[in-house]
Amino acid sequence: MTEKMNAFIKNGAWTMGAIAMAIIAYSGMVYARAYSESIQPSSFRSFSVSGEGKVTAIPDVAEFSFGVITQGGKNIAEAQKQNTGKMNTLVDFIKSQGVKDEDIKTQQFSIEPRYQYYDCSSRMILSSAVAPTPCPPPDIVGYTITQSALVKVRDFDKIGAIMGELSQKGANSVSQLSFTIDDKTRIESEAREEAIKQAQDKARSIATTGDFKIGKLLSITENFYQPVPMYRDAVGGYGKAVSMEAAPVAPSIEPGSQEISITVYLNYEIR
Repeated sequence: MTEKMNAFIKNGAWTMGAIAMAIIAYSGMVYARAYSESIQPSSFRSFSVSGEGKVTAIPDVAEFSFGVITQGGKNIAEAQKQNTGKMNTLVDFIKSQGVKDEDIKTQQFSIEPRYQYYDCSSRMILSSAVAPTPCPPPDIVGYTITQSALVKVRDFDKIGAIMGELSQKGANSVSQLSFTIDDKTRIESEAREEAIKQAQDKARSIATTGDFKIGKLLSITENFYQPVPMYRDAVGGYGKAVSMEAAPVAPSIEPGSQEISITVYLNYEIR
């Protein structure tokens, strides 16, 4: 009996020891994980600086859209033929001014029915004994066909001639001109480089004043300011669409300039 008790006690002691070792090992893992998390970059002593880079550039592309709206009868094919004929004439004219095929893109093509609605207000019931006369459904009296295209003009000397002739060659819808920079990659890179240099100079100045050393870069973020395209009408003013009743005039076109602005934020470790 005594031997069995001693064996039971020994086995129990071994089990308790194993449990204790497991607890110690788990505690060590938890501590190691907590320590690892405590040295993540988010817990470093750090400081942030910002820098702004601005580059002014002259737009190199003028954009506008034009369209032909044809209100025809019930013969869709005839209305479409008229509409397409005018549109092709306009496209050929624009190409003759040096605009390439890839700079002319179809923007819209639609065929919509026009309805004749009937006034049924006079058919109101005057007596409950009189049955109401049903109102006839609307009839299709014709179709409206709309085509429009977006055009990029790279030779600004040709804009005046193009805009001055559109209405005379059949366009009855012309948008405002918008001036933009076709490829902003190089300009954005210049602005970004200037912004980062400004932020780095600011960081060095702060470190010198605060008597500490700059550690590794922890994060960098960027805000990009996209300039709003400048709109201009065909007679040289701003904010109005082209009048189709105006006589053909070759307007003087000035694209102006646009400013590309990028702000960067650098977060550094403090050593």
